[in-house]
Amino acid sequence: MAGPKLRIITLTKREGQGYGFYLRVEHGEDGHLIRALEMGGAAELAGLKDGDRIIRVNGTFVDRMEHSQVADLVRKSGMSVTLHVLGEEAYKTAKANGVNLAEPQSQSGQIQPTMNGVSAPAAKAKLCYLPKASSGFGFSLKSTKGTQGIFMTDVVSGGTADQAGVKLNDRIVEINSENVENLSHDQIVQKVKAAGDKLMLLLVDEDTDKFFKSKGIQPSMSHATVRHLPHKPRIADMTKRSDGYGFVLKEDPKHADPTFIHAMLGRLCHYIGEIDKGSPAERAGLKNMDRLVAVNGQEIDNCRHEQVVEKISQQGNKCSLLVLDAETEKMYKLGGVSPLLYWEEMKVSPPSYPAHEAEAIPAPAVPAPADVDHKPKLCRLEKTAAGFGFHLNGIQGVNGQYVKEVVKGGAADRAGLEDDDIVVEVNGVNVEMSTHEEVVNLIRKSGDTLVLLVAERTAYDRLKAQGIAITPQLLNKEPSADVPAPAYAQDDERKDTESDNERPATPPAQTRSRSSSSSSSSSSSSSASDASEDEKL
Repeated sequence: MAGPKLRIITLTKREGQGYGFYLRVEHGEDGHLIRALEMGGAAELAGLKDGDRIIRVNGTFVDRMEHSQVADLVRKSGMSVTLHVLGEEAYKTAKANGVNLAEPQSQSGQIQPTMNGVSAPAAKAKLCYLPKASSGFGFSLKSTKGTQGIFMTDVVSGGTADQAGVKLNDRIVEINSENVENLSHDQIVQKVKAAGDKLMLLLVDEDTDKFFKSKGIQPSMSHATVRHLPHKPRIADMTKRSDGYGFVLKEDPKHADPTFIHAMLGRLCHYIGEIDKGSPAERAGLKNMDRLVAVNGQEIDNCRHEQVVEKISQQGNKCSLLVLDAETEKMYKLGGVSPLLYWEEMKVSPPSYPAHEAEAIPAPAVPAPADVDHKPKLCRLEKTAAGFGFHLNGIQGVNGQYVKEVVKGGAADRAGLEDDDIVVEVNGVNVEMSTHEEVVNLIRKSGDTLVLLVAERTAYDRLKAQGIAITPQLLNKEPSADVPAPAYAQDDERKDTESDNERPATPPAQTRSRSSSSSSSSSSSSSASDASEDEKL
């Protein structure tokens, strides 16, 4: 079965400070637990949550290590540490299903690394697909005495390797999903020859190699970019009409290509069929016999037909499907690559709907500010125990923030926020040119009431193209009464609305009961289990 989705989080701190969490082992609980997150600390800002389990520290598998050994690895990491973590439920499910978390393939669904809450520009390995030409693959191999590894050389300009993204001095990590780092030059040459007419190579360039080695991370498919691969999965973003999405979901492993590993293992496969002409499915680019891989980022290979249908229906009137055609699946299978890597890589950018859907909306013949067809929305959110009920997303280095994952029935949903709405103002302050951190800080200071001026993406683009300033005046009402004074004295602040609706309440570090341990910063408590250990990090 597919491995659980690990999160890669890099924390940085200053001299004399900690990372802002306690590492615990507790009686009756497996794993190394994150507890007592400090509000505004590096760990909390990076998205660590109460109950998360640490699986790796700087690439070292720690799930079976002693508590003190794991704490020492974190401390000795210096001013920066990279953690691979699993949420509490995902960890317990993996354990119950006997998943070997030490295996590299169990990390197939990792999301992009984050550094203290912001997507980190961490170096990535690269996957390169090489179909053999009449002149060969277009590269040679070299090894250097005293240097570990086999490297690319003589990359022919315009040849197969060059077109696939291979560069001079790239180091080979895997060939067709098999790790070859410990093989000799001759052995790797034989692997290439035995591969036939198709190669899937996992490579690292010099800078990426140094980055991984500095963090003690073993490069694997989960650390790779798939942008060089010629055949790509497709993400079909659809808005349902009154008669549905216009396709039939089929489940028939017997009709699958017998070379597919899914059919070989008897795994349930789900296919797109009977696409209606002019339907949302056709406009989104779905094709007959596309294999459905994920619904809104959730893998569905092990789901029954009715479970997949339910996942689609739960999304309301909008749905995002990840699909593969036969050629793309064969290529991904050759490298043992999860199609969800493509999904995660594409999610870094705000989703866009197909151009032909946008073209269906007629533009005004003479655009004028006084006749605005697409208006923004002024949404007033009252914070509940579950938070504001949405995530705030942005792209590192790019101004502009947008709404994602609006919780159905939550504060944001009730206020009228929708996925992909562009945030224009926060409590009366224009944030179009603000960074993610600046917008988050405004939200944190809002207290229990938050007023957002937002615009649906098509409306935002249309207004900008017309040169119309997006302000509450477009709503023909005075906004001042709706905009509360920011609550700067709010103590229980969160950097991201994401944590408001996902993280269980955690007592402040100074009030939480903890057992004694070897750490001088840990406090004693008779109420804590004798079998528990606690380290402040």
